[in-house]
Amino acid sequence: MAVNVYDQANALEDALRQSDEFQNMQDLYGKVNSNPESKQLFDDFRQIQMDLQQKQMQGEEILEEDVQQAQKSAEDIEKDENIKSLMEAEQKMSELIQDLNRVIMKPIEELYGLNNQN
Repeated sequence: MAVNVYDQANALEDALRQSDEFQNMQDLYGKVNSNPESKQLFDDFRQIQMDLQQKQMQGEEILEEDVQQAQKSAEDIEKDENIKSLMEAEQKMSELIQDLNRVIMKPIEELYGLNNQN
């Protein structure tokens, strides 16, 4: 019997949405967005990150002032408890996704592991 991996992926998506990790992230993101100061700091931080990433992808030089601006923004968000909590929750979610990726990749790793032994 053939398994439709897309159906399984959609079920996994649903499970992730219902997970404690995602629910916590969603709640904390709501707290950030409902606090004007937190929201502004968070939006500024994300914009600085995107600008630096875009410069890097386009091969543009990242100036010292760009780095200093990013460091200042990172320091500012670490002082904001709403954002700090959200980032900690995001880290936990990232760890969960990495664990899931290891599980998903296991058949391929085993396949190549078997091929390397022959």
